[in-house]
Amino acid sequence: MPSASRHQTKVGVRVPPAGVTWTAAPEPPDLRLLQLFFLAAAVFVVSAGYGSLLPLLPGWLSLQIPGSTPVEVARHVGFLSGAYTAGVLVGAPIWGRISDRLGRSRILVMGLVGYVASLLLLLLLSMGELWAIYVLRASAGLFVAAVVPVVPALVAAHTPKAIRARRFAWLGAASLLGFLFGPALNAVADSIAAVFSNGDALIAFSTRVVIALSALLGAAMMLGLALTLPAYTDTSDRIEADVSAPVGFAALWWLTVAVNLVLSGFELGIVLQGRQHAELSTQQVAMMFAECSLVMLAINALLFFTALLDKVSPRLVVAAGSLLGMAGLAALALHETDKWMYIGVSLASAGTGLVLPVISFLAAGASHRKLGATMGALAAAGALGQTLGSATGGWLFGAVARLSFAWLALPLLATLILILLRPSWWRAAATAPEAALSPSH
Repeated sequence: MPSASRHQTKVGVRVPPAGVTWTAAPEPPDLRLLQLFFLAAAVFVVSAGYGSLLPLLPGWLSLQIPGSTPVEVARHVGFLSGAYTAGVLVGAPIWGRISDRLGRSRILVMGLVGYVASLLLLLLLSMGELWAIYVLRASAGLFVAAVVPVVPALVAAHTPKAIRARRFAWLGAASLLGFLFGPALNAVADSIAAVFSNGDALIAFSTRVVIALSALLGAAMMLGLALTLPAYTDTSDRIEADVSAPVGFAALWWLTVAVNLVLSGFELGIVLQGRQHAELSTQQVAMMFAECSLVMLAINALLFFTALLDKVSPRLVVAAGSLLGMAGLAALALHETDKWMYIGVSLASAGTGLVLPVISFLAAGASHRKLGATMGALAAAGALGQTLGSATGGWLFGAVARLSFAWLALPLLATLILILLRPSWWRAAATAPEAALSPSH
C-alpha cells in the first residue's frame, strides 16, 4: 500500500476499503433565478435594517432615558452596537454548524423568523425599558447570525464552480445596496411620521415606522424563502476530501479579521474626523460614506461582469486590494485638502471591496458538509474584526488624530508579508476538490 499512501497524502482523498468502490455523488441542483433573488434579498434586508435603525438610536434613546446627557446616549449607542455585533460573533459559528446537520434552508428561515420577532418586540417597549432594548438588539444580532453564513453556504452548495464568483459578487452587491437603502428607509419613515406627529413625538414615531418597515421586509423575505428554497440536503454518507485544513482556513480567518478591522476603523475615523474638524460638514461625512458604498458596489460589479476571480490568482487579487487600501489610508493620514480625503476614501474602499469577495469565493470551496461551519466561523471572524476595528480606531484617533489611518494600514501590510512569506497558506485556501464521492457496493 505505499503507493496508495503517497496518493492519499498528495491529494487528501481517502482510499476506499476492500470491496467498496466509490462513485461520484449527485451534485445539488442549481438555484433558480427566484431562489437567488430571495437569498440576495435576505442579505439586503438585514443590512438595510441595521443601517436604517442605527442613525435613529441617539434620538430614540434620549426619549427612552429622560434626563440623559449626550455622552451617556453616545455610550449606550456604542454598547448597543456592540451587543448586536456580539450576537453575530457568538451565533454565526453555532448556526453554521447546526445548518450543516439540520439543513441550511430550515435554519435560514428560522433566523429570519427570530430577526422579525426581535424587531416587532421593540415596538412593544414602553419608556425606560433600556435593558429590554439591549436584550432585543443582541437577539437581533444572534438571529442575523443565522442569515449571514447560511446564505453564502447555500449559494456555494448549489452553484456550479464556473459561475460561483459571479454569484458571490452579487451577494456582496446586495449587502452594499442594503446599506445604501437605509437612509431611503429613514426618509420614508420621516414622511409617514410627519403626517401623524411632530416634535419629540416625531422622532419616536419615525423610529417605530423604521422598525415596522424593517420587520415587514424581513417577513416578506422569510415567506419567499420558505416557499422557494431547495429541500436538498447533503446526505451523511457523502465522503469528501477534508479541505478545511488548518493552513487554508488560517489564511481566510486572518484575512477576514484584518479587512473588517481596517474597514470598521476607517469608517469610524471618518465620523470622528467630521466631529473634530469644523470645516468638514455632516453632509460631507455622509457623502464620504455614500462614496465608500458606491465604490465597493462598483468593485462588486467589476468582479461580476469580468469573472476576475476565476481568471486571476486569489493571491494577486488580495495583494492588489491590500496595496490599494494602504494607499487610501496613507492619503487620509497625510491629506491637506478635502480633495485628498475623497481620493483616500475611494482607494481604501476599492481595496477592501476587492478583498472581501475573495474570502467568500475561497471559502465556497470547502467541503459541502462543512460549508455552514466554515461560513459561520468566517462571519464570527468578521464580527471580531469589526469590534476590534471600532475599539482600535476610537483609541487611535483620540491619541494621534488623523494619523490613526496610517496605523490602520498595519493589518494590510501584515497580509502582504504573509502572502510573500507563506504562499502555501493561500494555495491551501484556494484549492478545493469539487467532486464528492459516495460509497457503493
